[in-house]
Amino acid sequence: MEKIKLMISRIKRFLREAKVELRKVTWPTPKEALASTSVVIVVVIIVSLFLGVVDLGLTKIIRLVLG
Repeated sequence: MEKIKLMISRIKRFLREAKVELRKVTWPTPKEALASTSVVIVVVIIVSLFLGVVDLGLTKIIRLVLG
């Protein structure tokens, strides 16, 4: 029973500390969030296209080598 009480007190302390830390966070405005999301989407598209081209090139090279 003592272990359960200890675990509950630790969980309560964690939640209190998390709440304090979340109050310190500077949350982005909707405009900033949209801009950041757009940048991430563009970078993901560029990297995926690059990796696709590299994969295609390596596949063709391996097929040439192996016959």
